[in-house]
Amino acid sequence: MLLPDSLRLYLVTDEQVNLFSRTEAALRGGVTCVQLRMKQVSFETFLQTAKRFKQLCKQFQVPLIINDQVEIAKIIQADALHIGQTDLSFAAVRQWAGPTMPIGVSVHTVEQALQAEKDGAAYLGVGAMFSTPSKVDANLVSLKTLEKIKSLVRIPVVVIGGINQKTLSKVMPYQPDGVAIISAILSSPDPEQEARYFRTQLHFQVTGFM
Repeated sequence: MLLPDSLRLYLVTDEQVNLFSRTEAALRGGVTCVQLRMKQVSFETFLQTAKRFKQLCKQFQVPLIINDQVEIAKIIQADALHIGQTDLSFAAVRQWAGPTMPIGVSVHTVEQALQAEKDGAAYLGVGAMFSTPSKVDANLVSLKTLEKIKSLVRIPVVVIGGINQKTLSKVMPYQPDGVAIISAILSSPDPEQEARYFRTQLHFQVTGFM
């Protein structure tokens, strides 16, 4: 089961050098879940990496979420799966993943958010909120759209895309249930300290978040 509290400081991986050690540092700093996202590698490389990350996340007692790859999520018994709008339909993914695996869905519009909730999504990833080097072709989502999604859905909402020390304050008034961060933590000279900074900020700025 994927508990809402585990989504609060949501680390999404990139494919940089020393990913394992940098993720481990971020976990020491307090990230509450890890989404393993590997778009440019072979299935076997993804699988072997996922097995290592599963053990790492188990060590820190945080969920491991697999991006896109349903088969890998099943093989390693991941805690959840995350899919986007260009992947398989939710119904197809649910049939393949089985009835119990939580599935998160990336959404960019109110309509997509409502449909994902209706389909049975465990949570939503809303973004990209700001321009981000991690996904240069991402369509930006307005704060007004975020506000409307938050007001209409009952499942947890995680904001993603360009979240860093400068932009965090812009999304916090909308009280997201989680904040997903990539480069601001993993590209930092000190991922552990950077994760600790965000953990502290979330603790003080969001009522009932921690």
